Amino acid sequence: MTARNRMTSLMTMACSIIVLSGMVSSLAEAGAREQAKQIHDRIAGVPPSESVLQSMADLIPSNPEGAAFIAMEDPAFYDVTLKNFAAPWTNEAMSKFVPLNDYIATVVGMVRDDQDFRKILFEDVLYIGDPSLGLPPYSVSNNNHYSELESRGISLRDNLIRVSQSSYNGLPSSATAGVITSRASARAFFSAGTNRAMFRFTLINHMCNDLEQVADVTLPTDRIRQDVSRSPGGDSRVFLNNCVGCHTGMDPMTQAFAYYDYRYDQNNDPDGELGRLVYNAVGTTDPVTGTRVQNKYHINSATFEQGYVTPDDRWDNYWRQGANRRLGWDPTLPGSGNGAKSLGREFAHSQAFAQCQVKKVFENVCLRPPSDSDDRAKVNSMVVSFANQGYNLKQVFAESAVYCMGE
Repeated sequence: MTARNRMTSLMTMACSIIVLSGMVSSLAEAGAREQAKQIHDRIAGVPPSESVLQSMADLIPSNPEGAAFIAMEDPAFYDVTLKNFAAPWTNEAMSKFVPLNDYIATVVGMVRDDQDFRKILFEDVLYIGDPSLGLPPYSVSNNNHYSELESRGISLRDNLIRVSQSSYNGLPSSATAGVITSRASARAFFSAGTNRAMFRFTLINHMCNDLEQVADVTLPTDRIRQDVSRSPGGDSRVFLNNCVGCHTGMDPMTQAFAYYDYRYDQNNDPDGELGRLVYNAVGTTDPVTGTRVQNKYHINSATFEQGYVTPDDRWDNYWRQGANRRLGWDPTLPGSGNGAKSLGREFAHSQAFAQCQVKKVFENVCLRPPSDSDDRAKVNSMVVSFANQGYNLKQVFAESAVYCMGE
């Protein structure tokens, strides 16, 4: 080969390398943009603008979680993603097709403000629309404030403000328990019944366990109320092998709600749309029970008269013993107390609470439950990160979105 031919060959190779390098760079850029779009779609549910997409793509190689936090600046993350995320927790049907309410707005506000998400179950906190918006005022007996906030398409990101719940619903601050004592929650779970619904749905929504999954027939039966038959259908074995499993743990903890009820006109307002949360404060005496305990705690007392008669709102967590130690109760807490606030703290400070929030966010963002060893390992690492980051739920959304952004 002549010198001229060698030179021509070398120049051709150099040009090829430059072209290939440009192609690789273009492919990398295209991949980063696709991943950025996937993150934005999963977090906000809407396409990003070109400038937002480019800003996110620029971060993908070095700081993909930063790209996810950019996506969380979109108003749709709050108005749609978080609204639909929390809505099923506010009704027994677990439907997301419900109007905005104080429970949902408080979840949205706590996430927006980077709050310790555990406080959702025990803080004296409520989020309302900014008074400057001219909305109907917050009411203890209707949902008009939030219905209009939603119907006018007002941005939740920009227009929610934090207030103390006790200053709006009339409860003593010591009796507030985050979303547990929100009006929406009271309507769904304190309405009629025996207040066991509030316990069960708090367990489902915030601990990711239903009663069947935590049933334990080995615990003492001393706190099971009078309304539970000890021989259903004439067979005491049914009680010992089935009923006991749920009630031994549930009834001692549901006692925390003994002073709460949701009152409404069952004849003219059968759905309780105009009802309100009521609380028997110090000095209040229920005419039926003769104490602060709501009448509903004495429903069907003749079923088993030797059963437990609720005297106050003292609760004890029997699940700190036996199989349900696996829920990871906080050893620094006493495992007992009075009222909804301390019970909410007991739930929120468990390992099960943290694991539940992470699993729900993972499923919401990745559009599937954790399904293999890699998914489960990622969830476990996110639980640790969630705790290390002060229980900031945005961190969980960011890590989930990055994990599921694709190659």
